[in-house]
Amino acid sequence: MKTALSKFGTLVVTAAFSFGAVNLASAQAQHRGGQVTIPASSTERKGDIGLRAHTNIKIFTPTGGLPKQSAAVTVGPPFAGYLFETPASLACIYNLVSQSAGCNPSTVTAVPTGGSTSIAIVDAYDNPGAAKDLAKFSKQFGLPPANFQVVFADGTRPYNDPGWEIEESLDVQWAHAMAPNAKLYLVEAASNSFYDLLTAETVAASLVANDGGGVVSNSWGGSEFVDEAAYDSFFTYPGVVYFASAGDGPGVIYPSASPYVIGVGGTTLSRDPNNGAYIFESAWNSTGGGLSQYETIPSFQKGVAKVVGTQRGVPDVAAEADPNSGLWVLDSGNNGGWYIVGGTSASSPIWAGIVSAAGNNSGSTAAELTNIYKNRGNKMDFSDIKSGVCGPWNGNLTQPGYDLCTGVGSPVGYGAK
Repeated sequence: MKTALSKFGTLVVTAAFSFGAVNLASAQAQHRGGQVTIPASSTERKGDIGLRAHTNIKIFTPTGGLPKQSAAVTVGPPFAGYLFETPASLACIYNLVSQSAGCNPSTVTAVPTGGSTSIAIVDAYDNPGAAKDLAKFSKQFGLPPANFQVVFADGTRPYNDPGWEIEESLDVQWAHAMAPNAKLYLVEAASNSFYDLLTAETVAASLVANDGGGVVSNSWGGSEFVDEAAYDSFFTYPGVVYFASAGDGPGVIYPSASPYVIGVGGTTLSRDPNNGAYIFESAWNSTGGGLSQYETIPSFQKGVAKVVGTQRGVPDVAAEADPNSGLWVLDSGNNGGWYIVGGTSASSPIWAGIVSAAGNNSGSTAAELTNIYKNRGNKMDFSDIKSGVCGPWNGNLTQPGYDLCTGVGSPVGYGAK
């Protein structure tokens, strides 16, 4: 364990990973290790609780780094030997496209085509290269150009923060990847204060509602606080379904704890290091989840009261979030380029995109969650995650049915979405 400085501020090197013996002769050989770093934007400081939010991203850097860019070579993921997720591979795993054996990111190319309702992403500060990087990301992975607009929540361009910048790149690129035909907004709050973020929340919801309804994704959050329920009304705009990341550590964060938000937890995707084939999905052991301290059980969770008791249980659903099996993200600012990014900041826009592409337009989070919990046992709609642990002292266990690490599970196709 050690800390280091980088363009993202103070980065905490959480570990160096070893993946055992690897067939290096294989074109699909997995990385043999690397480091996970946490941007300063994802660190909660003393005095932040109830006042300021943080991102939920972690960045994986393979040992030896990524292939170097060259003017003579067209460079971009997927790179042979680096089994990280592309829009096509994740769509394959989640049954959003025709199935291909192994869903290998180096070989699959079919990407989603849906996106019938608008998507708004709410983040803090400014990403000046968001549109340019989204265009390059789309071209790299065979996605159509995005119908994309950046909106300054208070009418003035915020200043740039490196950690929030890569958060915004992750959010818009992967929402677009899951719903390429959706109209996509990036609503930038003036700062990471709850006041500014909730102001942006209202702007985002009004944009989506004016388009006929849709979804709003929030990859930010902070530890629960005693008067959090007073903010729940910011997530009740008519015609809008809200998503929020469940966090990247033990416990519950807000706004994912709100009963008016779909809390999205994180999973780990496992692959065969010799041939790149997808094997199975388990709970990511760093996902947030548990019982809210301040929000009581909502009606849609009555069917899982044996697990949640009298309190709101988080998350409701889950998707890929482990940085060790992370997503390709392009962020060209701050002398950057291609990154491998994880954290539940990834799982929220993934789910927002899938629900947009499903096209059901349920009109409210309550209606969406009622449908999700009603169909929670349907294997055609959700993959019930039955392995892995999370929470304080790894005390939350996955189990058949609903659990406090992965909710009802990860997506399978567009049913019940």
